[in-house]
Amino acid sequence: MSEESPGREGEDREHGVHKSGVVALLGRPNAGKSTLLNRLLGEKIAAVTPKPQTTRSQLLGILTRPGAQILLLDTPGLHEGNKPLDLAMRESAQRAVSDCDMALLLVDVTHGFEPLHAEWLARILARHAPVLVVGTQIDRPEAARAAWPPPGAEAATAVLRISARTGEGLDALLAAIESQLPEGPPHFPADQLTDRPMRFVAAEMVREAAFLELSQELPYRIAVEVVEYDEKNPTLTRIRANLLVERDSQKKIAIGAGGERIRAIGIRARRDLERLLGNQVHLDLRVKLDPTWAKRPNRLKSLGYR
Repeated sequence: MSEESPGREGEDREHGVHKSGVVALLGRPNAGKSTLLNRLLGEKIAAVTPKPQTTRSQLLGILTRPGAQILLLDTPGLHEGNKPLDLAMRESAQRAVSDCDMALLLVDVTHGFEPLHAEWLARILARHAPVLVVGTQIDRPEAARAAWPPPGAEAATAVLRISARTGEGLDALLAAIESQLPEGPPHFPADQLTDRPMRFVAAEMVREAAFLELSQELPYRIAVEVVEYDEKNPTLTRIRANLLVERDSQKKIAIGAGGERIRAIGIRARRDLERLLGNQVHLDLRVKLDPTWAKRPNRLKSLGYR
């Protein structure tokens, strides 16, 4: 184990070896998984907010580099809970461990390496898959006082530290990933960013905007259902979506006085979508009451969470 990159990527490229594989991003809620995914892709496709449960399902980001295609699999934060939504999120992380070629176990250095990290590290190693323990958020002032590498991470393939916000450590991280990927051809076109349909990405952008605009006034259990995604016009994408809430009182909060809240959510989401799509977006956003959406497995599946 070393904090130095074990990279052989330069040698591999010189001999014409191409690598590809699935890299699972695992960690506690708010460890920086989605932020890292967006930073490495150079595009925002994953919702990012300070709130736990922002990531609710797997999202594959496709990073194509000279000599390698890295399939970054973002996953929900590792946590406990036995409600249908909790179970769906935990199953998503477990599937990622089963399906990946290697894993990044992200640890917020300001919180340290916890027993849950050790548990998941053991799960990954039991599959004989390479695993990098990656300390995140090292740009924060309190990170300077954090002990690193952490006790308990000795069995990892390598231990590194990064800041997805500033980019510090990302070159070493990519070199370490490429050194551990199996040989193989690319699986997607070089210009493709994700295997998810854009209507799913659009729903995530709207949900992120709702989380940020509504702050602490609504619980985390709101969802977004895209009912229409029309891209027939190459210069204008039309999206019709419902913001799902569980109670009538929540519906009133989400709409706001004179509709100001739902307008603010729509403006924020449309801005991000236009940046991603590179064209104008017409977003028709409504608030819909759906009291049991988080309790029905089939409903969770229809929203892309199972």
